[in-house]
Amino acid sequence: MDPFSLREKLRGKRTVVFYGGWSSEREVSLRSGRKVYESLRRQGFDAVLLDVDRDYIDRLKELGGDVVVIMLHGKPGEDGTIQGALETLRIPYTGSRVLASAVGMDKITTKRILLSLGIRTPDFVFVPLESNLEEMGREALRKLGFPMIIKPREEGSSIGVRIIREGDDFFGLMAREREDFGDFYLEKFIEGKSVTVGILGTRENSFALPSLELRVKKGEFYDYDAKYRKGYTEFIIPAELPRSSLEELEQLSLLTHRAVGCRGFSRVDAVVSQDGVPYILEINTIPGMTELSDLPAEAEAAGISYDELVLRILASAFE
Repeated sequence: MDPFSLREKLRGKRTVVFYGGWSSEREVSLRSGRKVYESLRRQGFDAVLLDVDRDYIDRLKELGGDVVVIMLHGKPGEDGTIQGALETLRIPYTGSRVLASAVGMDKITTKRILLSLGIRTPDFVFVPLESNLEEMGREALRKLGFPMIIKPREEGSSIGVRIIREGDDFFGLMAREREDFGDFYLEKFIEGKSVTVGILGTRENSFALPSLELRVKKGEFYDYDAKYRKGYTEFIIPAELPRSSLEELEQLSLLTHRAVGCRGFSRVDAVVSQDGVPYILEINTIPGMTELSDLPAEAEAAGISYDELVLRILASAFE
């Protein structure tokens, strides 16, 4: 939908930006939501902010929201919960629908989809809540070896993610991860470059933005601080990779977006090994929109301004 048609469609209508929430990514969501809200207001839309709490449905009705821009990271805004509620209320909303949101939040389900399509993803060992930690740990040592990465099944912004090296308290770290997050998994560490690829559009109309290489200046990997603290990470666009690696990475990222069923926009995270082989790590159905976020930088490299990116996201509510 072109900008003129979108403005005509929303003439006299109220756009509510959902942000905040109660997940571990609340602070990032507040920043993303505020930036998007400011863009909408700057472009003449009747936009208001709603910091999501347990009474968000009643508050949405009080505000008279006609369309919702979801800028929530983590649960309940990125796992299909909010999407399901808005479907029931028959209120249009941006981004992926219920199923794609739930799949994207569940990294194990995402990995299984990738494997079924022959898309490379690092080897992993899933450690469900009811499993025997010692047995699963021994399996991971056999299958993955050191170093490996420990990750929660359903978190974002690298929360709960850590590289485990030989000599670390391996089983102690596993026990702590279970206590903090429940289900988790251990993933083979691929030495190489961290790269993200933003995707815009839906189904056959989706396309990849220029890839972004993340060069971490402070810290061991692209963790929470590296993502959201200024000066911790350098963006290289496009990623400094062989042309064949770049092309394959963009193709795999686009296929991941379509296979999960994402709508409107997403961001695929990957690692490219030292010999130029891309591995898909996960997909983010509501990527950050802060001043330090990947997606706006990738869009800008493609000639898409922040305001235009926001319009594209808003238009996804009507796809």
